[in-house]
Amino acid sequence: MAVAAQLTHHRRDAWLWRLLATGASFALFGIGGLILRVLILPLFALLPGGPEARRRRARAAISRAFHLHVQFMYRTRVLDFRIEGAERLGRPGQLVIANHPSLIDVVFLISQMRDTNCVVKASLWSNPCMHGAVRAAQYISNNGSPEMLEQAASVLRQGQTLVMFPEGTRTTPGQAPVFHRGAAAIALRGARTITPVFITVAPTTLTKAEPWYHIPWRRVMVRLRVGDDIDPATFDNAPMPIASRRLNRHLHQLFLQGLDAS
Repeated sequence: MAVAAQLTHHRRDAWLWRLLATGASFALFGIGGLILRVLILPLFALLPGGPEARRRRARAAISRAFHLHVQFMYRTRVLDFRIEGAERLGRPGQLVIANHPSLIDVVFLISQMRDTNCVVKASLWSNPCMHGAVRAAQYISNNGSPEMLEQAASVLRQGQTLVMFPEGTRTTPGQAPVFHRGAAAIALRGARTITPVFITVAPTTLTKAEPWYHIPWRRVMVRLRVGDDIDPATFDNAPMPIASRRLNRHLHQLFLQGLDAS
């Protein structure tokens, strides 16, 4: 009886439609990545301008593609979303850090910034749908090496915006986020400002523990709330290992409090 009632509840919230639309979203994401790789980015590379101009065009194309993907998910009623404070994202030398509850977090974030760098998982460099885009945009591979930390700090010193997820992977459902010190170390080495983004996804979906076809019982609500800026210089009054631990502890507590308030 309980199972039958649950299935009826699912169907009342267009469960089957959302399942089909979610599958279509995944298919379109892959197709979009291939179109960027074989058509749009090669055409952009033929336009006048040097490597920096090509990089900016690639990032703008990815941002626009992600915006369209968010709109597709919204228009097909896979999810609803709310973004607060997006106008404060995308500033020179800004390190944007966010928690990572779902696979689509990066899609929402980059859709809000026309020209941003991003630390992404190393496996995307061999992904047939995505490696063309991540290479053209000159994103940074999260391979855990010391060179990665310096590369990320360097792009911030150059005035680029950088997006990072300090957890390094998606949050385990039901558990608080756990931040690694890499983001704090990068911020102290190169960021002009740190801007936290608090992300909530309810009900949970597309976590590490949930395959895409495990559709929640109701439509998902994704919320992004941009928090107050943090000046990394306020923590730069001790040797780097101590300063990065202090900053990381501060960020971790900030997100615990911010997510509770969301």
